[in-house]
Amino acid sequence: MRRVLLVAMTFSFLLIGCSSQVVRTVKPMTERSNLSFVEWRIPSYFVPQELHVIGLGDSLTQGVGDEKKLGGYFGRVVTEMQALKGVKAVDADNLAKRGRRSDQLLVQLTDKKIQAELKNADVIFLTIGGNDIMRIVKANLFKLKVGPFYKELTKYESRIDDVFGTIRSLNSDAIIVIAGLYNPLSMVTDEPNEFEDIIKDWNEAISFRVLLDDKSCFVPVEDLFDSNENMVYHSDFFHPNSKGYDQMADRFLTKIRECGIPKVLNEDSEM
Repeated sequence: MRRVLLVAMTFSFLLIGCSSQVVRTVKPMTERSNLSFVEWRIPSYFVPQELHVIGLGDSLTQGVGDEKKLGGYFGRVVTEMQALKGVKAVDADNLAKRGRRSDQLLVQLTDKKIQAELKNADVIFLTIGGNDIMRIVKANLFKLKVGPFYKELTKYESRIDDVFGTIRSLNSDAIIVIAGLYNPLSMVTDEPNEFEDIIKDWNEAISFRVLLDDKSCFVPVEDLFDSNENMVYHSDFFHPNSKGYDQMADRFLTKIRECGIPKVLNEDSEM
C-alpha cells in the first residue's frame, strides 16, 4: 500500500514539474495588430487603348505645302502620339480643308457625320483664322487699314466661341489643341508694321478663348515663320514646307507636354 502511495506521489510531482516548465516557456499572447490594405490601382496603360484624333480647320492642318507628304504638322504629331505608353493605336481623321474660314468651319460642324466623328474624338487639332485675315487683305490690297481687321476680329471672336461651344456640346472630354496665327507678310518686309500688331491681337483672342476651357491648349507659331532665313516656307511663300511643318510639329509636341495632355489622356503615359 505504501508502495502504491509512493508511486502516485512521484507521478504527481512529475506532472507538476512538466506543467511548470510549459508555463515558463510559452510566451504570453500579444494583441494582434490591425491589418490595413493599401489601395492598388491597375495602371491605365495595362490594357492598351486606341485614341481617336481629329484634324479641323484650314490648310495648315491639312498639310498643304508639305513636299514630303507626311501630312503636315498633323501627320507628324499623330505619328509621335503612337509612342504614348498605353496607346494601342491612333485612329486619325483629318477633316481640314484648304481655304476654310471660321464661318465655314461652323457650317461644317453642323454636318451629322462630322458631329459623329467629334463625339468619339479624344484629341482635336485645329488651325483657323488665317483665311479670315487674308480675305481682308485681298479685299483691301491697295488700301490696307487696321479698321477692317479689328471689325472682323470681333466677328471672329464670336465664331471661335461658337466653335468651342459646338464641340463641347458634342464632346465635353476631348482635348482641343489650337494653333495661333503667323504673319506671312514678314516675307515682304523685315520692318515692324501694323500687321504684326494685328496678328498679335488675333492670337490673344485665341489664347484667351483657350483659357476659358480647362481641356484646351494654345500653340503659338508666329515666331517660327517671322522670316524665311531657315527656309521654312513653301514656294507659294504662304504655307510651310516640310521643314516648316517639322518645326510646327515640334512646337505642338512641346506645348502638348506643357499642357499635360499625356497625363490627361493617360496618367501613366510618357511621350
